[in-house]
Amino acid sequence: MSRVYLTGAGPGDIELLTLKALRVIKEADVIIYDRLANPDILKEAKDGCEFVYVGKEDGHHIMPQDDINETIYQNALKHKVVVRLKGGDPFVFGRGGEEAAYLQERGVLFDIIPGITSAISVPAYAGIPVTHRGVAVSFRVVTAHESPNKKESQIPWEHYKSDDTIVFLMGLHNLSKISKKLIEIGKPRDCPCAVISKGTTKDQQVVVGTLADIVQKAVDVPTPALIIVGEVVKLRQQLQWFEGNS
Repeated sequence: MSRVYLTGAGPGDIELLTLKALRVIKEADVIIYDRLANPDILKEAKDGCEFVYVGKEDGHHIMPQDDINETIYQNALKHKVVVRLKGGDPFVFGRGGEEAAYLQERGVLFDIIPGITSAISVPAYAGIPVTHRGVAVSFRVVTAHESPNKKESQIPWEHYKSDDTIVFLMGLHNLSKISKKLIEIGKPRDCPCAVISKGTTKDQQVVVGTLADIVQKAVDVPTPALIIVGEVVKLRQQLQWFEGNS
């Protein structure tokens, strides 16, 4: 009987892949993978493994999510071991829950293999802890990638005023809106902010500023990028360790 492994690929550094993820990748008959999964991971697959790319990027999707769900299902009908490889963690804005529900409704066995989410690991590689004693006792993770077709934002901005640390995923193109909204709800204009591009990889770039000037400072930063807001950003001055050592 076939089984689908909804597998987190981690944030980019291949060494952050979990042992269980590596095991099923080596066993896979087919790997259905995303754009943000490190392509070097595919080199770990066995000879004869099939690869199906279903990556998404801003403004251009190889296929819509409904078709991805069906692609996973159809491959489960043909193969014994199917790996759905997703950047980061399948359940952190990865649509993994939708894919799991689709398979469950059709009687397909599946496992969830969590991955190290970029929400925590990418700031860590930039020397920014999302929590720190005396600085931040909590953090919020937000998807900042909303469809331009939506008439109203689903992000409850008014709730974020008192948050210690806010991590925005997939939000680089909305950086101006994010900074303006946070200032509007009462965050100080000089609140520390950082944009981290291609985190945990050799191409990692970090731009540090404030809500007032981060848009100008990060104008040339490439995607994928993560935005982190809060006093913890100041700790990078002391804890920066990765750039230059990778």
